[in-house]
Amino acid sequence: MSVRKNILLIVGSATPQSSNLQLARTIQAMGGDSYTITESLAQLPHFEPLLSAAAPPEAVLLFRNKVEQSDGVIICTPEYIFSLPAVLKNALEWCVATTIFAQKPAGLITASAHGAKAHEELQLIMKTLEARFTKDTTLLIQGIKGRFDQQGNLSDRQTAVQLQAFVSAFEDLVGLC
Repeated sequence: MSVRKNILLIVGSATPQSSNLQLARTIQAMGGDSYTITESLAQLPHFEPLLSAAAPPEAVLLFRNKVEQSDGVIICTPEYIFSLPAVLKNALEWCVATTIFAQKPAGLITASAHGAKAHEELQLIMKTLEARFTKDTTLLIQGIKGRFDQQGNLSDRQTAVQLQAFVSAFEDLVGLC
C-alpha cells in the first residue's frame, strides 16, 4: 500500500481566472487528491530581507510551511514583460533564507503567449533554491490562451500529451508511481 503524497501546485499568475490556474486545475484532476492548489500569492507582503530570517510575517510562515510539508511542488506561471510575475518572484524571495526547496522535487511550467524568458528565469531561481527538477519536469507552453475551451477544459491534443508526459515524469521524480 502506497503512502499518499502531498503535492503543492503554486500558480504564479495574479489573475483570478488565469490560464495557469486552469492548467493547475487540469493537473490536479490528473493527479487526484494528492494535489493541492495554493491560494493567491498576493496575500504575501513585499519581500524584506531583514525580516526574512529574523521575523517573517505570519503569511510568509504559512506559505513556507506549505512548501516544506509538501513532497513536491509544481509551479505554473505566465510570463509578464519577459519575466516572472511579481507575486511569484516575491513568494520565492521569501524562501531564499531557508532550505525548504533544497532537494524538493519540482515541476516547472511556464504557460504564456511566448514565455521563454520567464521559463529560463524560473529554472535559474529554482536551481538557486536547490530544488530538484529535470528536463522532463519542465514544460514551456506557448500560446496557452488558445489551448482551453470556454468551459476551462484543456482542448489542445498536443498540449494534453505534453502535460501527461510532464506529470508522469514529475510523479516519477516524487515517487508517486
